[in-house]
Amino acid sequence: MDHLFVDNLTVIDFAYLDGQRGLVGESWITDVVLGGELDEQGMVFDFSNVKRTIKRVIDERVDHRLVVPREYEGFVPSEDHPDTFYWTLKDGRRIVHRSPEEAVVWLPTRQVVPSAVAALLEQELMAVLPSNVTSVSINLREEVIEGAYYHYVHGLKKHLGNCQRIAHGHRSPIRIDRNGHRDYDLERQWAKRWQDIYVGSEEDVVQRKVEADGTHYVTFEYEANQGEFALTLPEDRVYMLDTDTTVEFIAAHIANALKQESPDDTFRVKAYEGVGKGAIAER
Repeated sequence: MDHLFVDNLTVIDFAYLDGQRGLVGESWITDVVLGGELDEQGMVFDFSNVKRTIKRVIDERVDHRLVVPREYEGFVPSEDHPDTFYWTLKDGRRIVHRSPEEAVVWLPTRQVVPSAVAALLEQELMAVLPSNVTSVSINLREEVIEGAYYHYVHGLKKHLGNCQRIAHGHRSPIRIDRNGHRDYDLERQWAKRWQDIYVGSEEDVVQRKVEADGTHYVTFEYEANQGEFALTLPEDRVYMLDTDTTVEFIAAHIANALKQESPDDTFRVKAYEGVGKGAIAER
């Protein structure tokens, strides 16, 4: 058997649910190895078709979706609304999600781990690859980040593509320069503040309530061209913006907050959205 490999084929930016951490934003780099017999061109698979076929399947299946492990004991689908489900955290608090079906990936496991998502993708790919390809191996890995980073989730209702889905996310580094010098302490402060956070827009809030156990909840809701979306979260897992939550607004928000705290200093914020992309704001 011969093998073909493609490292760094794509990055999947998505969100998933965890019993402890709640709603988690993630970015995984994807490496692929194909095994099989050589075709009439002397290839296992034509490199020109890798992005057209393999990258497309991976992106369509997981990228910008919410991955839900259905075997988790705190997962309960709604009996009345097939597009809605409830997620009870280990501490007893709840998350409620509603969206079109294409915004969710159902995983037949108790938790989300790279090997489980890779197995799902390998199965999907085997169904579309030519018969001479007899094996697919996918490696999903996090970017090696030197410095501070955070996991955040958001939804961009005005986006014409899949970013409009209310619960997709990223694992993102942040760089902050203060008066021309990198400030690691500020980077760590913001990374801690946004650890496993949902960044929400105030204009999408439709309800705030306090349950009998004293937990404060906030509900976001909007309609986009893919359908209706809604998300209810414990309020302490949410960071609110007065604007939309694009990475441009996120970088500007952090820079404005720093400038307000230290008006005599100059700041440059490089906020990432996943791997190798993002926005810069200077104040």
